Amino acid sequence: MKQKRILIVNVNWLGDVLFSTPLIRALRQKYPNAYVACMVIPRCREVLEHNPRIDELLVYDEEDAHKGVAGKLKFISELHKKNFSEAIILHRSLTRTLLVALAKVPKRIGYYTKKRGFLLTEKPLVPDSQIHRIDLFCELGEKVGVEVKERAPEFYIKDEDRKFIENYLKGFGIGPADKVAVLNPGGNWMPKRWPVESFAKLAAGLVKELGFSVVISGAKKDKPLARDIARLSGVKVSCACGETTLKELGALMERAELIISNDSGPLHVAAAMGQPLIGLFGPTSPDITGPRGRGRICILQKDVSCKIPCYKLNCADNRCMKAISAEDVFECVRKILGDGC
Repeated sequence: MKQKRILIVNVNWLGDVLFSTPLIRALRQKYPNAYVACMVIPRCREVLEHNPRIDELLVYDEEDAHKGVAGKLKFISELHKKNFSEAIILHRSLTRTLLVALAKVPKRIGYYTKKRGFLLTEKPLVPDSQIHRIDLFCELGEKVGVEVKERAPEFYIKDEDRKFIENYLKGFGIGPADKVAVLNPGGNWMPKRWPVESFAKLAAGLVKELGFSVVISGAKKDKPLARDIARLSGVKVSCACGETTLKELGALMERAELIISNDSGPLHVAAAMGQPLIGLFGPTSPDITGPRGRGRICILQKDVSCKIPCYKLNCADNRCMKAISAEDVFECVRKILGDGC
């Protein structure tokens, strides 16, 4: 019997790519002997590296190697040579669907949209209700006979990543017996960020009242943010911003006894690692993109007078995030470390 060769055309954001992993796992369970490849952009590649459900990662670099007509023709040729029997297209892009069609993948599965519908061979309608991204992806799989029983995301790290974090924390004077709380105060747009002063007050309470060693995670650009939190808190706070790969960040989240994060990619990495997690939400919807995982998860989002979620990138007052107090978060910390939140 000819081997089934499946291409998954993935989406563009770190969290959304993590949300695709329950479907990937279910595909592998249904077709244990299939060849499963995943098409992903460069910045999300690390999300799927070392995933044992995937045989190959195909990096689609639309900003460089596959930019322009010549680059796209090159990528189409690469896809065509792989002889995929079917493609599950999670991304709703017309361009990506066209790439798959021109690569002559015979079976092309994706949610119907007006622009690309004619390029799909199986095109169920997008569910009417605003459902979580994980459920959206899994329902697409179930439309074509792939039952998804387990919907927790997967993020794979190696022992070398764990060893790196162990040594890295040792450099801060944090040993194996110390309790670690990771704070992730960054975010890809400002209205999703909890105020610096609130993070600082929380950090002080975690150190003084609960005996945590506090580590701030984030990108290199978040270092000034971490310095402000440390200064305002008046306690020792260690900064790991820009110091880890995504896999090493996963190891840090796994090592932590507690993670508190704005709505961001690291929030979803933390959820995948299964440790107690508090997600701080304002202008975005946890019902659609909230963290999911096997560990204890608490979501904090306040009901304020403006529309929530609003997704306003240019919001001037950020009142939905300001409405969450450090006391609110600290109360949730006590619950999530006790009887659950």
